[in-house]
Amino acid sequence: MKQITQLGATIEEAISIALQQLNTTREQVEVEVLQEAKKGFLGFGARQAQVRVTLKEVKHEHKVLKEETEELNAIEDLVLDADDAINEEVVKSAIEEPTSNDEMVDPIDLTKDYLFSIAKEMGIDDLKIDTQKQGKNILFKLESEKAALLIGKRGATLNALQQLAQLVVNKTAKSFLMVKLDVENYRERRKQALEILAERMADKAIYTGRRVSFEPMPSYERKVIHNALANRVDIETYSEGTEPNRYLVIEPVK
Repeated sequence: MKQITQLGATIEEAISIALQQLNTTREQVEVEVLQEAKKGFLGFGARQAQVRVTLKEVKHEHKVLKEETEELNAIEDLVLDADDAINEEVVKSAIEEPTSNDEMVDPIDLTKDYLFSIAKEMGIDDLKIDTQKQGKNILFKLESEKAALLIGKRGATLNALQQLAQLVVNKTAKSFLMVKLDVENYRERRKQALEILAERMADKAIYTGRRVSFEPMPSYERKVIHNALANRVDIETYSEGTEPNRYLVIEPVK
């Protein structure tokens, strides 16, 4: 355990000097005030403040990542374990032709019907879908008492449904359309959670002086983290690996 006793004109000055010597931040230490500063009279009896600053124990990188990931999962209180939500029967239905009269069917209505059929296969009977179209972008807003099942663990089910919906809508669309699925504003909640995690992991990288790796995630989620840390000059971010196991890395700038 690294520890330092430091004098200063004030308590804050003593702490600041100690942090510089330990090359760390205020959040990573415990401070004990040993002596308050005293001005004295005509130069007599004056004394400096004295503090003892102790560096908190540094956890191994893999343990840090595990704890931070658990914090992220706690933030996403809608997400439950649903790894098997899209079973083989549902995936098989995704590659079937949606209708024999494609020219007569609105691609948005067709995709809504398709999502209803998948939901039924998943045991969801109360699904409601609201659609918003802006240019070539279509947002399908899903609502159900079983929202967690639609989202899946860390959004895996929702991402899979979005990919399937993208295929279905463009089977009959006259021009390419970009599809986005959301459940009870999960996308924004996930974005906020990733931004919080990004800052925490960047601070860990600086504190430990080592690179920190995230778990594999989709490209648009990696982009969220890139953007969240774009203005920081003390770290750099980049991606490694190949899809679907590509992951983001934060590395301190030396």
